[in-house]
Amino acid sequence: MPTLLAIPFPAIDPVLVEIGPLVIRWYALAYIAGIVLGWRLARRLATLKPVAATPEQIDDFVTWVTLGIILGGRLGYVLFYRPGHYLSNPLEALAVWQGGMSFHGGAIGVILAIILFARRHRLDMLALADRTTAVVPIGLFFGRLANFINGELWGRPTDVPWAMVFPHAGPEPRHPSQLYQAGLEGLALFALLMALVWNPAIRAKRGFVAGAFLAGYGVARLVGEFFRQPDAHLGFLFAGATMGQLLSVPMVLVGAWLMLRARPARGEAVA
Repeated sequence: MPTLLAIPFPAIDPVLVEIGPLVIRWYALAYIAGIVLGWRLARRLATLKPVAATPEQIDDFVTWVTLGIILGGRLGYVLFYRPGHYLSNPLEALAVWQGGMSFHGGAIGVILAIILFARRHRLDMLALADRTTAVVPIGLFFGRLANFINGELWGRPTDVPWAMVFPHAGPEPRHPSQLYQAGLEGLALFALLMALVWNPAIRAKRGFVAGAFLAGYGVARLVGEFFRQPDAHLGFLFAGATMGQLLSVPMVLVGAWLMLRARPARGEAVA
């Protein structure tokens, strides 16, 4: 009976276009859309006073960020979620087309990209971090929508009226947690960061927006994980928390520390 009351899962083909060996998936388009739209908005944000970088520098920086996302995301998945498997099958760690990316690993990759790029071009690292993290929720939003289309990372069993039966998750109606996370990590966090980064007084506090992103994402992920089914090979970990929650706690702490210590640069006027 619960299954009959569930909303039918919208069966959308994960493959958008397939022409011979050419295969274009929604998941790949989500990455592309997030990076391209984030890049265009970051070009505008970077020039707001105090200037963090030139538009041309942001054009170069997007390559660094892309590498950080892909390499960090894959390495994070290997180390955080399936270290035993990839230790036994090391070559499979290179098979990114088989899936398996970690946001927390991608975040570490982007942080390293910010540090290295800022040092190379003698930019204010915290100011660059503020403008970069402000656009990250765009990619998170599209990524969660792609998770939903793929019918993966589904939610826990529930009897809410909007529950869905996912194709590979058994007969139980489940939370469409991918959509919850798209709303929290994507839309809500984007709205918050835009309100902060367009405020001259807050923007002058170097590191505040970056801290708000880290803390905001951490809180959104902590909440979202209460509705999301834990990874089958990990289950519930310390004190009943999921891996996603355990990895998000340090983000909240570091983000809060960055916001508390954020100050305008010496001699910098606040509009």
